[in-house]
Amino acid sequence: MPRPLVVKVTCGADDPERANQGLTVAATALSAGAPVSLWLTGEAAWLGAGRGGFVLPQASPAADLVAAVIAGGQVTVCTQCAVRRELTPDDLLEGVRIAGAAAYVEEVLAPDVQALVY
Repeated sequence: MPRPLVVKVTCGADDPERANQGLTVAATALSAGAPVSLWLTGEAAWLGAGRGGFVLPQASPAADLVAAVIAGGQVTVCTQCAVRRELTPDDLLEGVRIAGAAAYVEEVLAPDVQALVY
């Protein structure tokens, strides 16, 4: 089994190419059988609420990639990022949680985890 992957996406529609790279890596790793945890921070937090999506030419739509990771992995919106955007758990897509730095650090420091930041 592949080692676990934690992907943090720090942008959204404000930098769609970089955001799409992170989302694509997360969805691809999941399809390859890796356990995947996707963290949505900064403007990417909107994606966890089903908003702020974008379509980039020659790429899968951001909403589809987020849905794929929700279906087979774990998706988290950063606590501070959610608060700054006035997002509550009720605003998020089903299957998306809110958690903070302690949970992120615990995930990335777990044995054999690979963490990537976009």
